[in-house]
Amino acid sequence: MEISFRKLPDNQHEILVRDRRGPDVRLPAQPTGPTMPHDLVHAAVEQTLGLTDGFWGTVAQGATFQGFENVVPGRHRRSGLKVLRRKGEKVMAAEMAVNWAYRVWRGLPTDGRGTGRSPLEAADLARTQAALDAAAARWAAVAEGDCLTWRW
Repeated sequence: MEISFRKLPDNQHEILVRDRRGPDVRLPAQPTGPTMPHDLVHAAVEQTLGLTDGFWGTVAQGATFQGFENVVPGRHRRSGLKVLRRKGEKVMAAEMAVNWAYRVWRGLPTDGRGTGRSPLEAADLARTQAALDAAAARWAAVAEGDCLTWRW
């Protein structure tokens, strides 16, 4: 699967996803956030940890999430919902791992009320930090209007 993150003006980005099970999809303009697109964070962390049933793994298998739309308009495909029903717990576990890794990478609090214990071992956390450094550097190097292409 190929994921293209296009950098837009005003700290926005859009995403195009091709060569997946199911139709090509796009995510229209979204706020990028303080460092890089949240879905790029997912790509870096999930790929580093080998999480094939996280956000991007299920997109590759045909799932679509809120906000994504078919590149070529067509009828609604229910098969994407089936993927999410089967993989829901693993998608949520991946979300927790990605969010934890990102919090550590940004230097945000990871202890105190409501944070729980880390879903990542120290070695995995170290690998994700390096992956996020690399993804952030790649994103920073993208000129406005250009794309960062990620192979899944």
